[in-house]
Amino acid sequence: MDTPTDIYDSGLWFTAGKGPRYQQLHRHISAAIASGTLAADERLPAEREIADIAGISRVTVRKAVAQLVADGLVEQRHGAGSFVRASAPKLKQSLSNLVSFTENMSARGVSSTSEVLSHGLFAPNPDEMIALGLSATDQVARVHRLRSAGDVPMALELSSLPQDILPQPERVQVSLYEILRRRNQAPVRAIQRVTAVNVKGRDAELLKLPEGTAVLRIERTGYLVSRRPIEFTSGLYRSDIYDFISELGVE
Repeated sequence: MDTPTDIYDSGLWFTAGKGPRYQQLHRHISAAIASGTLAADERLPAEREIADIAGISRVTVRKAVAQLVADGLVEQRHGAGSFVRASAPKLKQSLSNLVSFTENMSARGVSSTSEVLSHGLFAPNPDEMIALGLSATDQVARVHRLRSAGDVPMALELSSLPQDILPQPERVQVSLYEILRRRNQAPVRAIQRVTAVNVKGRDAELLKLPEGTAVLRIERTGYLVSRRPIEFTSGLYRSDIYDFISELGVE
């Protein structure tokens, strides 16, 4: 199925001073895919046709399409052209089981990676003080990570823990829970809150999503057996990839 061609008109996506043309075209097509304007398995016009419609060079179009392919949004079929990639089945994660991202991906046979964006010891902010029962004179360990699977960015997670629970946040490279278990201080229960938000700015860039895309925001507070809160994690999860499910029962 061919895509409509009028959506490639540069009047719809190009704004002077908002970055290179190929980046703006890439963002425009990404947004069209996210909104469903370009559906799965639809074929993009040839590079020459898009270039003619938009009044830009074929090199610019080629760079935009190459980025879409790298993002996993478009696939190039030999001899047939470029097509919107069909969405993969969403990853389902139970809200009833307390497992780490790494363990969740491993259980599905998916190779995962974790990029530490920042870490360190800081004075706690009001949210951390409330969630973890800390005072303004305490210190909190923070680890901000980009979680990916198969080179696809999946989630951004900012984890905060009391200093005595995680005195060396720089040690967290992959699995936070693995380190906590070694110290016999992993949470055994948690309370989670799930909301929908629109991703913006740097978060959108890191998740490779158009600005304003809806994502899932999860705030989790983890507790030890003693009921002490020792983990407060705030995460953004791609809603086009993730489904969070919960099991309900009748008492």
